[in-house]
Amino acid sequence: MTILHIDLDYLADTLEKLLSIPSPTSYTDNIVRHCGQELDRLGVPFEVTRRGAIRAVLRGKKRRPARAIAAHLDTLGAQVKQVKDNGRLGVVPVGSWSARFAEGARCTIFTEQGSYRGTILPLKASGHTYGEEVDEQPCGWEYVEVRVDARSSNADEAKKLGIDVGDIISIDPQPEFLENGFICSRHLDDKAGVAVMLAALQALIPVKNKLPVDVYFLFTIEEEVGVGASNILTEDVASLIAVDNGTTAPGQGSAEFGVTIAMADHNGPFDYHLTRQLARLCADNDIFHQRDVFRHYRSDVASAVEAGHDVRTALICFGIDASHGWERIHIHALRSLAELITAYLLGPVKFTRDAEEIGTLKDFTRQPMAKAEQELTSDVTLEEED
Repeated sequence: MTILHIDLDYLADTLEKLLSIPSPTSYTDNIVRHCGQELDRLGVPFEVTRRGAIRAVLRGKKRRPARAIAAHLDTLGAQVKQVKDNGRLGVVPVGSWSARFAEGARCTIFTEQGSYRGTILPLKASGHTYGEEVDEQPCGWEYVEVRVDARSSNADEAKKLGIDVGDIISIDPQPEFLENGFICSRHLDDKAGVAVMLAALQALIPVKNKLPVDVYFLFTIEEEVGVGASNILTEDVASLIAVDNGTTAPGQGSAEFGVTIAMADHNGPFDYHLTRQLARLCADNDIFHQRDVFRHYRSDVASAVEAGHDVRTALICFGIDASHGWERIHIHALRSLAELITAYLLGPVKFTRDAEEIGTLKDFTRQPMAKAEQELTSDVTLEEED
């Protein structure tokens, strides 16, 4: 098939708008509203769970076996753990990220009386005061604090501002979209995945009558703390693909260009058949791609399986440098992912048996067991060791 055209201007504009809306886990109401408004504008029906996860749907020719694509709206952040005697705030992370990437970050503290701006600083922030001790201070959340940009020189003044334990802190993304296609920002995990889904959705709408089965676009709100897609799937869904970041680092196969197909994360391998179907779609449609295995990683699909959903799973990624830190991606990967999503959703259902949760062995899948053919050339010799 011919892959659909992806509007890169729409994709980039959508990502920029998503990044401008603070959404650390548990403070996602506003980005949920924004995402819902965009779905309304596109004319895509959706419903919202009690806490704010979104389930949008494009109806296909058949209800089952439905397909689902997921990305998460929530990001990393921090939370006030202590209002200190010096008027500054002790904090703990929301999600898993290193305090070394928090040092120097500008942030917003959300209180019940309103928001305040601030900066996350190491406890010994002034070289003029501490000299070489600035460089000797260990890295960790117990060694940083938030300086509030308001009159807050002691605990009483901070509390008069309405700041209290448990208040949520969002970290400024500081995005930069370069002319050469690179995008540098915090929180590209996973707002870039959300932008990819919306761009694919926009491309699919004019040809939605060609979808073989129903397609659910899932926008989750607690992936960074492990909840993810655990409570958003319907019983019609037989396959779930998450769109998230792959890690470009030594020893990894991810790249900032093309699609990275994850073969496994720390929960184990993804579905054999679905991952290889996606790889074949990339090859058949000239979508640059590579494979990777992640050791310290979980996504929306892990939470869905752990919650007991019997679905085929896969994870497709945009390669990201310095994940959960000062992140960088390239627009080429985002376009490639959106193209793959459209090719997959418009393609035929590989296993019609998946329409039912329970069946027999008659039409159950098979995995290859035959030995590989090998030919040794005549110039192969065995040299004796001295």
